[in-house]
Amino acid sequence: MKILVCVIGRLKTGPEQLLAERYRERAGELAPKLGLSGPNVIEIPESRARDEATRRRQEGEALIAKSQGALRVALDEGGRSLDSVEFANLLARQRAAGTKALAFLIGGADGLAREVLAGAGEIISFGAITLPHQLVRIVLLEQIYRGLTIRLGHPYHRP
Repeated sequence: MKILVCVIGRLKTGPEQLLAERYRERAGELAPKLGLSGPNVIEIPESRARDEATRRRQEGEALIAKSQGALRVALDEGGRSLDSVEFANLLARQRAAGTKALAFLIGGADGLAREVLAGAGEIISFGAITLPHQLVRIVLLEQIYRGLTIRLGHPYHRP
């Protein structure tokens, strides 16, 4: 199963980019041990439209296009909150179900379009607080790495 992270916006060079890349690389080293590939990050430019509805729609269309053929997992503050073991189980469950690709979708500053949420196989949340999409990307990549370590019995995760 291929793991994708489709995100609106780019990370500028700096500590956030380094941290995201560190977790992506770590996860990428463990993924093959579980029959997985990735995570691959797909950056989508932010819409330049003036009004929020148009920006959301354009960004939503781009997220849907880039995640075509994958089971979509939308990250939204209204989604289901998971602990790290539940997140690891989500990865394992989708792999066991024969899912070819699992795409985590992170919206831009305006959030995700209704169409994206409606088309998602799962909607999850990292809590009720509002986080910038750059930070959500880092937390997601860390949770993917942590989820893989949980499945492998690696000591990184200490309950």
